[in-house]
Amino acid sequence: MAELSTLPIAKLTLTDFLAIPETKPACEFIDGAIVQKPMPQGKHSAIQSELVPRINGVLRKHKRARAFSELRCTFGDIAPQGQAQRSIVPDVSVFAWERIACDPSGEIANTFPLAPDWMIEILSPDQRQTRVVKNIVYSLKHGGLMGWLIDPDERTVFVYFPSGEMEIFDQPEIELPVPLFAEGLGLTLGELFGWLALDC
Repeated sequence: MAELSTLPIAKLTLTDFLAIPETKPACEFIDGAIVQKPMPQGKHSAIQSELVPRINGVLRKHKRARAFSELRCTFGDIAPQGQAQRSIVPDVSVFAWERIACDPSGEIANTFPLAPDWMIEILSPDQRQTRVVKNIVYSLKHGGLMGWLIDPDERTVFVYFPSGEMEIFDQPEIELPVPLFAEGLGLTLGELFGWLALDC
């Protein structure tokens, strides 16, 4: 397999990128460039580890949707070389049940060639918010229904819609908006950030 350091970025294609072994933390392919995500820190990890089972506990058992942690999604506009332009790894990707990629045996596929219906990113202290927002907006332009950007330090959730609108939620009692297929989740901002408290 090709080594990451040996590939000239100017000539890198999606095929080249996908041939590189996965890294920890994950790398993303954005407009021909490789961008490595920052290593998750405590608050990021705590929210992510609680959020996935919370979503699945409500939606998966009714076969409405399923949440995935750190799932690679490769999709987007076709570049001149005939390649999709982005291969991203959202912190949490939620797919409506009928859109979950399956292999010929009917099991969950290893590759997801589509944008998440609901993309959730948790901002790390050393992560650039602009880059994360661009991925969320790109996903919404390619079939996504909603994007969340969770900022633990500011105790704020930014919610993005396909229309281009964005709403800011920073009041603990407010129930956060979700896509139509996730109605009934009933997650408030206070509960979300309450997961950061130590139970001791």
